[in-house]
Amino acid sequence: MNQFDPLWLTLLLAAFFAGFVDAVAGGGGLIQVPALFAGLPREAPATLFGTNKLASIFGTLSAARRYLRAVELPWRWVLPAAAAAFLFSFLGAAVVAWLPKDVVRPLVLVLLLAVAVYTWSKPDFGVSKRSPRVAAEHLLATALLVGAVLGFYDGFFGPGAGSFMIFAFVRLFGMDFLHASASAKILNAATNAGALLLFAPSGHVLWTLGFGMALCNIAGSRLGSKLAIRHGSGFVRGVFLIMTSLLIIKIAWDTFSENPFGFMDEKPAR
Repeated sequence: MNQFDPLWLTLLLAAFFAGFVDAVAGGGGLIQVPALFAGLPREAPATLFGTNKLASIFGTLSAARRYLRAVELPWRWVLPAAAAAFLFSFLGAAVVAWLPKDVVRPLVLVLLLAVAVYTWSKPDFGVSKRSPRVAAEHLLATALLVGAVLGFYDGFFGPGAGSFMIFAFVRLFGMDFLHASASAKILNAATNAGALLLFAPSGHVLWTLGFGMALCNIAGSRLGSKLAIRHGSGFVRGVFLIMTSLLIIKIAWDTFSENPFGFMDEKPAR
């Protein structure tokens, strides 16, 4: 593709909005991945996923950096979870050829519906910090389990991973939505790094486009994280519910239709 192709403008704008949404409540892939598949239909899926991960990791790290200036994270839980997410994202990507997504997709749909209903039904859920729901002696093991399960899921399937990460941090560790979103960025950066290490050595990255989208992703993430920090957990909760609802609609469409727009479900051939 010629680097002066007007299509770039559309992809760069998609990267900006994806960075904005992802910085607040996750779900940026709902914007960025379909834009890449629609704009570059002749490229291999692996190349589009690799390019998406290149752009995403810069935006995620930028958002994480901005959050860390404003909020204090419980690193004794977040870092082990991120390490487990990094390792298990490899495993998820490795077994993608052997596990049927037709079985996984309805389960994810049910889980996302449960997350949305639970959050809607409890107006005070995640508005302020609370004591962890897990006993102190089990917090490290729980963090490792959360990182492993969601890292595997993100490597294998992907949609809704950010939403599940935020929900887990609020529900299990007693965080408010602002701190949960910040913590989820660390895990997202780990899973993106794992995927990029898989795609890049195989040549499945459009580097020039990816770095251009990365700059726009960073710009969007800076705006999103700024608004999240300024307006607090209530704002993050609202965006979280919107993006979770959109993910439910998207996955329901893929599940009950012939999946003509299942961009996010495609995986590179091994």
